[in-house]
Amino acid sequence: MKKLILTAIISISLYSAFAQTLKDSTKAASDSTKSRGFKMSVGYGDEGDKKWPKDTVHHESAYPRISFGLTFSRFDLGLATLVDNGSFTLSPQNNFLRYRSWKTSNVGFDLVQLGVRFNPNFKIYLSGGFDWTLIRLRDNITILPNQPVLTYRQDNINYSKNRFSSSYIRIPLSFDFRTNENSEGKRAHFVIGPDGGFLLGGRVKQISKENGKQKIDDDYHFTHFRYGGFVRMGYGDWGIFAKYYVNDMFENSPAQKGLKNFSFGFTLGF
Repeated sequence: MKKLILTAIISISLYSAFAQTLKDSTKAASDSTKSRGFKMSVGYGDEGDKKWPKDTVHHESAYPRISFGLTFSRFDLGLATLVDNGSFTLSPQNNFLRYRSWKTSNVGFDLVQLGVRFNPNFKIYLSGGFDWTLIRLRDNITILPNQPVLTYRQDNINYSKNRFSSSYIRIPLSFDFRTNENSEGKRAHFVIGPDGGFLLGGRVKQISKENGKQKIDDDYHFTHFRYGGFVRMGYGDWGIFAKYYVNDMFENSPAQKGLKNFSFGFTLGF
């Protein structure tokens, strides 16, 4: 988790610097794009929020406005919850996945986006980024790699950390409704839409006195393409989010049928 937060901080710094580096190239595109309402941007804010650093090429007067560029936004940090066939209590066949609720988390952020603004208060954008679900297991078990179904081994080791995680490329489609700016230059946002994701990989990370630190990578039967929906609400730069994936967390593992992923928490950057 510390590495993920550090990565986010470094990414913000890099994109701010990258924006300045690309200033000349975006100016060169100005003449060919401004008549069509096209906008290129590098930064981590929305094109309507002038306080966010970026270089832009756009046509101010016409709608719809199309924008494309690098970003660092919608940084989600929250809790992840397993939903077992509609229940927050794990069924007997999934009880080996018992987890520590306050240490089981979801982290994600967007790095690129293509958007169309139809008026000052409504925009649709397709974005891409990364998303992690980090399950902190309670039991001293090892989820085994390269098995025909999701399989575990009971260990005679007391793990100080036993984390079972998945990482995805996330591709949400957002419908962003926002108010006009108030006297402080802030807005309220309500964002909703579908979310898809492609599996990058799974990992078991364990720490114990006996074996030290261990990391084992595999797909662990995490579903290779997940889909669901999300909602974000907030004011200014901060808000809250909730995400629910409709299909199962695991595939080709019948005992885990109906086990789904729900997460909620805080988000930064609309």
